[in-house]
Amino acid sequence: MLVQVKVPVLSESVADAKLLQWRRKAGEFVRRDETLIELETDKVVLEITAPDDGVLARILKSDGETATSGEIIAEIDTDAKASLQTVTTAATPQPPSAAPQPSEPATAADTDLKLSPAVRKLVSEHHLDPARIRGTGKDGRLTKHDILRHLERQAPAPSNDQPPVLEAGDDRPAKRVPMTRLRRRIAERLKEAQNTAAILTTFNEVNMAPVMALRKKYQERFVKEHGVKLGFMSFFTKAAIEALKKYPIINAAIDGEDIIYHGYFDIGVAVSSPRGLVVPIIRNADMLSFAELETAIVSFGEKAREGKLTIEELTGGTFTISNGGVFGSLLSTPILNPPQSAILGMHKIEQRPIVENGEIVIRPMMYLALSYDHRIIDGHEAVLFLVTIKEMLEDPARMLIQI
Repeated sequence: MLVQVKVPVLSESVADAKLLQWRRKAGEFVRRDETLIELETDKVVLEITAPDDGVLARILKSDGETATSGEIIAEIDTDAKASLQTVTTAATPQPPSAAPQPSEPATAADTDLKLSPAVRKLVSEHHLDPARIRGTGKDGRLTKHDILRHLERQAPAPSNDQPPVLEAGDDRPAKRVPMTRLRRRIAERLKEAQNTAAILTTFNEVNMAPVMALRKKYQERFVKEHGVKLGFMSFFTKAAIEALKKYPIINAAIDGEDIIYHGYFDIGVAVSSPRGLVVPIIRNADMLSFAELETAIVSFGEKAREGKLTIEELTGGTFTISNGGVFGSLLSTPILNPPQSAILGMHKIEQRPIVENGEIVIRPMMYLALSYDHRIIDGHEAVLFLVTIKEMLEDPARMLIQI
């Protein structure tokens, strides 16, 4: 029986997807759930897996071509499975005394590390010892990204790499590489924001000592109780939500000649991935606890590194928070994430002298930046929004009693 391999249902905002590279050739045997090819959209990279065991009978779309939602890109002949296995068994009879050998020997390290199916497959294919690879996932687990990074470090430069492109009359090499769909889409959206919105940025600074003291005091108990660290992002998300409640125009968006005031808080959290910056959305963030926020943020970070974010997780959002401080940024002017009207930029915490009660003291300070669409947000609303966040963070108890 022929089983069709189809492009999954894409989001309404995604017109098509680009086929990157087939991992199997027509005529080769494939197993159920084995990754056949990756599809790159302007939001996320999706893995297409084999729906059943069998022989890859036909490939209908080649590398680099585009496909639309639900389109058939290949066919698998499941009837060829039995005949193939029969021929293989008959052609290679096992000695009567030979003990059966498992196809994927399970080692102690393999069992202890609890590898996911995708990681287990890579480990088996490349004959790797998982115990020798450092895991970056939760509790030190190996992720697919860890394995791929390990292979990249060990593998020699690919022979089919594009040769350097030399400028006329210049002996200094320069390689021309086409932009990925994700990078092109990021460029389009950022330019769209600059061309459409009247972007203005306002700044403030916050004394992070109270939040840092609270984290230090309760970190151990928090991890023991919830299985996740208490980070800064949950505090900023909570503070931003309280400020959005006070100034709902910051949570609004322009639609034609109308303003849409959102009665919910879907907060986008900018995350760096190997393929570029992505912004997964925490839905109804106002209803989540600190632990639930931190769990969601950690999960998004892992998915981004492994390329596992879904289109649904990247669609929508009413307000975005971007933390350039993790890369050492001291100050920046973040660009809007259309159609949102504002974005909050966090930065590096740095010990700086400030004046408290007439005395100069050293405090861990962070600059905050709010970029906003001046077409609907006035300056005083933007300033008061940042002041509210500052007040919440410098007195975290206010977030609990919502004052």
